[in-house]
Amino acid sequence: MTKFIKGNEAVVIGALYAGCDLYFGYPITPASEIAHGAAKWFPMLGRTFVQAECETASVNMMFGAAGAGKLCMTATSGPGFSLMQEGLSYLAGAELPAVVVDVMRAGPGLGNVYPEQGDYTPAVKGGGHGNYSTFTVAPASVQEMCDLTAHAFRMAAKYRNPAVVLVDGLQGQMMETLVLPEREDARPDFSEWAAQGVPATRGNLVKSIFLDAAAQEKFNERLQAKYASWQCEARAETFLADDAEILMAGYGISARIARTAAAALRARGVKAGVFRPVTLSPFPSKALAEAARGRKVMTIELDAGQFADDVRLNLAREGLGAEAASVKTVSRMGGEVVAVDDAVAFAAELARGC
Repeated sequence: MTKFIKGNEAVVIGALYAGCDLYFGYPITPASEIAHGAAKWFPMLGRTFVQAECETASVNMMFGAAGAGKLCMTATSGPGFSLMQEGLSYLAGAELPAVVVDVMRAGPGLGNVYPEQGDYTPAVKGGGHGNYSTFTVAPASVQEMCDLTAHAFRMAAKYRNPAVVLVDGLQGQMMETLVLPEREDARPDFSEWAAQGVPATRGNLVKSIFLDAAAQEKFNERLQAKYASWQCEARAETFLADDAEILMAGYGISARIARTAAAALRARGVKAGVFRPVTLSPFPSKALAEAARGRKVMTIELDAGQFADDVRLNLAREGLGAEAASVKTVSRMGGEVVAVDDAVAFAAELARGC
């Protein structure tokens, strides 16, 4: 079955097929349709929708629900995502599965409601306090807004960790055809650790505090080992990259711009390809290195270069220091979007060695 639907609404469908029990939300442009869709569809299917009084309340409501073994989610945009950072740290510290969808808008501060990718660093690196990470996926279509939201729930449950679905306002508002999932996911069993108010779980304790420094360090070391184990979950895709001389890297809407630019460059005789990370945390560093080796690399992004910094870092980690040092960036901020013509012109100059 197919639907012609907004990206934000596809998020709700993906969450429902993943078995999400509760939605806690506070509407904010350009993510409001997620709350609206959840308010409509969750009660129809016997799930729970709660209108929180603010973003801080919604993320802490998720802490309580997740601690009781319920699959839960919220959605927000830049200013709300900033307010949720402490709650995300608490969720990671208590090792609780929960999903946050961040439909990015321009900042800093209140900024405006137009699309941007400036939330990259807090989403991918863990913006709250402590040595934690969130599993972060970056959809590039309405179909993936559904599919990768469901995947985020699976990863959150598998690794007992908050997950982030990172998109921008363009993706949230655009409409495309969505093929509905064939079936709902099987319910994960959280009874081993959740505090569910029944005798069987009476011994379970959900916490994020260790009053002994040595115990806190040991716990942090275990978390770092868990985050390192995520690397097997890294995902990426390439387009026209096998013989490329110029590799354009981008995620989300920027990856779509890159694909169109690559096709236009090929028509002009410039061998251009695209690398797109599907997961941003874990970052697919080995796939990036394979695609970038011996090539000129540029990024397309809607921010001040945060993604480019990660591309350089991961290339250097994989031993590609020369490629890392030469990475160039074409970007726009404030809600402006990189035009395909600008990306083509930038790549053509790079191909000429300018």
